[in-house]
Amino acid sequence: MAKTTKKQTRDSHLTDLEKLGGVILLLIYLALIPLCGAAILNWAGGLLGFSIGPALRQTIWFYLLFAAVALVFHRFLFVCAGTFTGSAGRSFQTLGTALIFFYGLNEILFRVTHLLWGHTVNLNDTALVSLDLLNAAPAATVLALVVLAPFIEEVLLRGFLFGWLRQHSRAAAYLVTCILFALLHTWAMAGDHFTLYYLLIALQYAVPGLIFAWAYDRSDSIWIPIAAHAAVNALAVWTFYA
Repeated sequence: MAKTTKKQTRDSHLTDLEKLGGVILLLIYLALIPLCGAAILNWAGGLLGFSIGPALRQTIWFYLLFAAVALVFHRFLFVCAGTFTGSAGRSFQTLGTALIFFYGLNEILFRVTHLLWGHTVNLNDTALVSLDLLNAAPAATVLALVVLAPFIEEVLLRGFLFGWLRQHSRAAAYLVTCILFALLHTWAMAGDHFTLYYLLIALQYAVPGLIFAWAYDRSDSIWIPIAAHAAVNALAVWTFYA
């Protein structure tokens, strides 16, 4: 009985209102922004009498989503902060393990795909969705990649979706969130031309999807996958500039 109670307590972080907000925000992030985001901001810019470039569009959407996610999930984030500080040793151990396994598994997958198909596709080289944005607006893009995107994606995909699905099936929670995370990071690049190249990239994005989900599942604090995601993106940005 004690184990059952613990599992129920662990799976009850999200309120019904947070779940509803999560559904809406996830649909906005996965569908509305990729399909209509540019058109919406171009229309708004036209009304205001100025044009909005790609870098500014990305920044605006990330700021809006960041604010919305923080507002909807503020209670959940506070609970997870308490979990983090309440078991700091386990939290930091999970964070370190996640980063080690991320780079280890990513390197193995890179070697395997290179041997089988001859592609030199490495997640560290493709993690930055648009290098043009880094050149056009470096400060805003780095902020989006290192701070805003990890926060938004981890709260929505791991905190909300994984946490909700985990109540019913842990395997389904891992599978669905890993697939969504991989597609989210390859859809914009591939467009209508989803070739083997993009499939290999999607497979490599399944690695962080799996590890970030595990980090949340083990620590029960969304701040651990947020920190891991931010560290991975920060290293990718540093590699680009180096």
